[in-house]
Amino acid sequence: MNKHRYADRVKGVEMSGIRKLFEAGGPDAINLGIGQPDFDTPDHIKMAAIAAIREGRTGYTPNTGIVELREAICDKLARENSLTCRPDQILVTAGGSEALHLVMEALVDPGDRVLFTDPGFVSYAALATIAGGKPEGVGLDASLHIDVERAKEQVDGARLFVLNSPANPTGAVESEESIRALVEYANDRNVTVVSDEVYEHFIYEKEHVSAARFGDDVITVNAASKTYAMTGWRVGYLAAPGDYIPEFLKVHQYAQACATSISQYAALAAYTGDQDPVVRMRNEYRARRDLLYDGLTGLGFDFPRPEGAFYMFVPMGRNLIEKAIDAGVIIVPGLAFGTRAPEYARFSYATSRENLSRAVGRLGELMG
Repeated sequence: MNKHRYADRVKGVEMSGIRKLFEAGGPDAINLGIGQPDFDTPDHIKMAAIAAIREGRTGYTPNTGIVELREAICDKLARENSLTCRPDQILVTAGGSEALHLVMEALVDPGDRVLFTDPGFVSYAALATIAGGKPEGVGLDASLHIDVERAKEQVDGARLFVLNSPANPTGAVESEESIRALVEYANDRNVTVVSDEVYEHFIYEKEHVSAARFGDDVITVNAASKTYAMTGWRVGYLAAPGDYIPEFLKVHQYAQACATSISQYAALAAYTGDQDPVVRMRNEYRARRDLLYDGLTGLGFDFPRPEGAFYMFVPMGRNLIEKAIDAGVIIVPGLAFGTRAPEYARFSYATSRENLSRAVGRLGELMG
């Protein structure tokens, strides 16, 4: 039997610890493991996609995306993020994941250091490794926020600093002061900041601050996926200084050609249409956060109340994490998000209040 060969940079990457749990558990399992909104895509967005199909808008689009969508994204960035962009500074991608991949492939040379929070979103280290870079985690403080002064110590000599606020898996929202300090320090040392802002609309007490307000060498990554409950549509974008776009486009056009045309017209309706569904989702997530937080702290768990996204990062101990998963409460062990939080688990509250109450009850039985 022939032994197939694989690239070392890919062999060294583990499968996502989150995706392994996507279909975990039996019929009575309560899946709090996947970061996917349980809401349906709003009707006006679906109708725009149907109209695109009926009107025959099903062919290739420009590699960078349809100009109407790029213009709408520029308007959105000006209105919501206080950022001024031209359409030629926008590249529409197959979700935020592809945007991150393009950045890594175009900017990271073999051995380049890529910084991101640890614990942090699983894709950062994997994509850096696939690009030939050296992933390096930046620690958090006791409140699960970036320790700015410690982070600065690691910035010198790095190629990229990936900043994620609101953060996955912690739900932490960084302050304007912290974001400004990190961006200015990084840019002064020729380190490019990649700002992953996919959860920007799900913040409950604070306000979102876009990193690109504070530096010239900042790439903003975002997507319709979470904001509009469009995870399966696979449409996102990156906004960057204009000279970056042709280099990202080289990777994009050979690997992807363009984001799906139908999804682009749906996203156009999302960004230009009724925003009330986003407000309703945010209000429901806030109620779920409070329900789950009160339930878990009532069981004796001690951790900061999440400020954004739809995750809780809970110190439980590995033994209880394993027991919970075995009992059908599907949560993601902290080791999926780095090396610094092995005793933690991520809970997603992108599920019904009933499921959250059941999960708390089941954990209480395990601990009783």
